[in-house]
Amino acid sequence: MVSNSQQAPETQPRISNEVYEAELFRLQTELVKLQEWVKFSGARLVVVFEGRDGAGKGGTIKRITEYLNPRVARIAALPAPTDRERGQWYYQRYVAQLPTKGEIVLFDRSWYNRAGVETVMGFCTPQEHALFLQQTPIFEQMLIEDGILLRKYWFSVSEDEQLRRFKARRNDPVRQWKLSPMDLESLKRWEDYSRARDQMMAYTDKPHSPWFLVESDIKKHARLNMMAHLLSTIDYRNVKMPKVKLPDHPVVSGDYQRPPRELSTYVDDHVATLISQAK
Repeated sequence: MVSNSQQAPETQPRISNEVYEAELFRLQTELVKLQEWVKFSGARLVVVFEGRDGAGKGGTIKRITEYLNPRVARIAALPAPTDRERGQWYYQRYVAQLPTKGEIVLFDRSWYNRAGVETVMGFCTPQEHALFLQQTPIFEQMLIEDGILLRKYWFSVSEDEQLRRFKARRNDPVRQWKLSPMDLESLKRWEDYSRARDQMMAYTDKPHSPWFLVESDIKKHARLNMMAHLLSTIDYRNVKMPKVKLPDHPVVSGDYQRPPRELSTYVDDHVATLISQAK
């Protein structure tokens, strides 16, 4: 029998928008509670998001951070390494992004670049790739032994769905920037990326640092499933927030006069133009 998570997206039952929005907000509320617990307890949380281009990592991260405090929860999305960084210990620039006490860091791609795009596209040598596969479980063990909460998610998208999303980006003026030559190259190298992923999993899916796979052909399902799972893996609790009492009315001395409006430069009333055009 095929489970819902294994059904083709066109046959799998889809969540209604009403239920999705309600559950999304409930999970986001829990994520705010998690944030406050992290800040209060001094925990350090690292969440790694990996997967093929177009798998839905960015959209999920966006929903996770929507109501979080950017001073507590931040996104690490590093560009290609500079010449100087290429001469460093491979993990060095990622170590610099790790959280201090009371912080959450979401890695929108991570040190696992070496297991994917770098090895498939020839940006690293076979020896560097082999060393990465050997060292990464040790590296992650060190992070965990030092007290970091590490969670790793792989967003799994089908070949047909990835192609559909790329085509949608091509004609979308606000998402065209998401479609790069590297994305198009990934279409040609689907099997190469599959082999690289399988090898990565074989070496780095360890009991102390497992990979959690997210079926992401249906984006809304993927977001809710991933967020609910993350929350279920952390033993957080409610932190009592200080009550803020607002005054009944601001204290007014009576001798303040606002400067004349003409002395200030206001933005144009663009909305008034839209209202006028709509009449």
